[in-house]
Amino acid sequence: MRKVLMLAAGLLALAACDRKPANAPRTPAPPGAAPTSGTATPAAVPERAPGLWEQKISTRGMTQVSQVCIDHAVEQRFTVWGQQAGKNACSQTRMAPRLGGGWEFASTCDMGEGGKTATKGEVTGDFAKSYKVSAESSISGARAPEMNGTHEMTLEANWRGPCPAGMEPGDMLLPGGVKLNMMKIPTG
Repeated sequence: MRKVLMLAAGLLALAACDRKPANAPRTPAPPGAAPTSGTATPAAVPERAPGLWEQKISTRGMTQVSQVCIDHAVEQRFTVWGQQAGKNACSQTRMAPRLGGGWEFASTCDMGEGGKTATKGEVTGDFAKSYKVSAESSISGARAPEMNGTHEMTLEANWRGPCPAGMEPGDMLLPGGVKLNMMKIPTG
């Protein structure tokens, strides 16, 4: 299960290891808003609402549920788009609004011992109460052979309310009661 978690977390981080354009505003997108053209100014990139998010990650026939406490600082560092997580590893990235709502993304990243990864997918939802990430990654050259190949991952997240007592921004509660703080993890 630990390898599944690592693979899923890696896929999510790589799902959009995008460098957000410097002039792209970071405001929540109104539900049902039509995307703007990618040829003019960049569309606003949605931001998750602060509070407790429950995330269900499904890959390779396994599902894992975790909870994460988000505030503005955590969102800036660990967006659903993964800008900071893979900013130095990705040579090609693309993120664009989809007609009819949501976003599509693609990236090509070299994760060292984690292999070369080409990821494409989509993100839908309002980011205030829920969102869904669907991604497909092709990995080659990974040191761990089970990571190589094509993998599909789905992350469904739902806002559960304010962060409870005992959880601070950046805390992630994993199965088995394991708690870590994402803000204490270096992002290279």
